Amino acid sequence: MPFNEEQQKQMQSEQEQIRKRVKQIKHRILVLSGKGGVGKSTVAVNLAVSLALSGRKVGLLDIDIHGPSIPKILNLEGKTIQAAGDVILPVETAENLKVMSIGFLLRGSDDAVIWRGPMKYKMIKQFLKDVQWGELDFLIVDSPPGTGDEPLSVVQLLENADGAVIVTTPQEVALSDVRKCITFCGQLKLPVIGVLENMSGFVCPKCGEKTDIFKSGGGEKMAREMNVPFLGEIPIDPQIVRACDSGKPFVYHYNQSQTAKAFEKILNPILELDSSIQELIETQFLQTGDKKMRIAIPLAQGKLSLHFGHCDQFAIFDIDDSISKVINRKDAAPPGHEPGVLPRWLHENNVSVIIASGMGQRAQQLLTQNGIKVVIGASSGSPEELVSAFLENALETGDNICDH
Repeated sequence: MPFNEEQQKQMQSEQEQIRKRVKQIKHRILVLSGKGGVGKSTVAVNLAVSLALSGRKVGLLDIDIHGPSIPKILNLEGKTIQAAGDVILPVETAENLKVMSIGFLLRGSDDAVIWRGPMKYKMIKQFLKDVQWGELDFLIVDSPPGTGDEPLSVVQLLENADGAVIVTTPQEVALSDVRKCITFCGQLKLPVIGVLENMSGFVCPKCGEKTDIFKSGGGEKMAREMNVPFLGEIPIDPQIVRACDSGKPFVYHYNQSQTAKAFEKILNPILELDSSIQELIETQFLQTGDKKMRIAIPLAQGKLSLHFGHCDQFAIFDIDDSISKVINRKDAAPPGHEPGVLPRWLHENNVSVIIASGMGQRAQQLLTQNGIKVVIGASSGSPEELVSAFLENALETGDNICDH
């Protein structure tokens, strides 16, 4: 039955409200799966937490109306949402992460939501129209499996989502459904950021031998056949099960595991969506003539690396030198640690200052030759604390513990 004029005006008004709301969100990403039980919600949570840990402002929207699992995975069961006038306030957990799920509206975790399509559409519309997300770098949308009402509704309501991360497992029964999911994205003109193969083999924690319980490599082969990017493989890890059951985000509490490092790799294509922001920052500096400072902090296991050459990641900060204020942070994995490689790589990334704990004389010379100021002997502290102290001329330094 066609809509009457009044109904059409109301729909247009609601869509305009959604546009105003999501205009404050830089990037909108859907996490999809063609089949249930592939770990889609686990991927969505750890993706959102990883982005938040990298300094981005993140929202996580759970539109799995019949099986909302996000509150459990994030240990938010029992939390209730608050209203402020005509808006709904999302639940804030940790720094930079806001969450919304129908699970917050249920009286108990055992309550069943028995709704037809129109009710689900109305609920998803309210999540986008009435929830006060504020300014976000990323909104991650955890969709139920398949290509039905919920993913179709959110794609149409968002209008211009950046793309989808599609989760599968290696066996053919899952891959067959993922092919349909990719076709779904193509028909709705939703870009596929990439396919992620979850539960890809099990590595024995005692002997290190890998066993392909569900086979492996099927996701990569299928992505190649469907001409979409392949993001990588996430192995089976009992710690993921414990993390989900206990409400502890895996990538945060088990960040030294091989599985957590595999999660980190899938962030790169998503963080590249932010490249336009970085280009804008650089353009603004060039236009205003202000001096741009970029500070790098070598990290090992998320903390200041005791030795520059042993770091596994760099926290890189852009500074507005006119007001000594951080305007952007990104984390980047360096290339292989071979003589001369890191100084050249940092120079190519326009780093002007590096704050380190210990560093050999040769590395210091190479960095200086590349126009990079070296600060040695920094004590332990978060990257933000070190940068803040440096900008306030209050950074305490001691001996170079690796002067060789």
